[in-house]
Amino acid sequence: MAKRNIVKMGDPLLRKKCKEVDTFDQKLWQLLDDMKETLDFAQGLGLAAPQVGMLKRVCIVEYDDKYYELINPVLLKSKGKCVDNEGCLSVEDFRGLVERPKEIDIEYLDRYGDKFSLHAEGYFARVFLHEMDHLDGILFADKMTKKIMD
Repeated sequence: MAKRNIVKMGDPLLRKKCKEVDTFDQKLWQLLDDMKETLDFAQGLGLAAPQVGMLKRVCIVEYDDKYYELINPVLLKSKGKCVDNEGCLSVEDFRGLVERPKEIDIEYLDRYGDKFSLHAEGYFARVFLHEMDHLDGILFADKMTKKIMD
């Protein structure tokens, strides 16, 4: 495992749409392991592959002492609305209020290509949606309704 550098806002890489993963091999596993080490070091809740310079539809989330690896995640449905405070490891200078769905159902593959589904609510759902946005070149700053300076 290795800690990778986190790409910062302003880098055009963060604005690109990621490619689907179709090969589940040692290279993918190394990326996931490196992302986990990077996330642990940065003390964040989630990290997407473009944030470490890889344009792959891969993100990880660590929430309530559980760890999730999502490959090619898809939002199946969403319900309700809520506004809450968000930050990002790629955005150092501010946080912001962002409106997102209150509940979501997603489907994704794990590192071996096995399919899983997940239901999430509240801030738990927000973390998944935030990371999935990165895979389409979207930052929370694009959706925020109010900037909060750190």
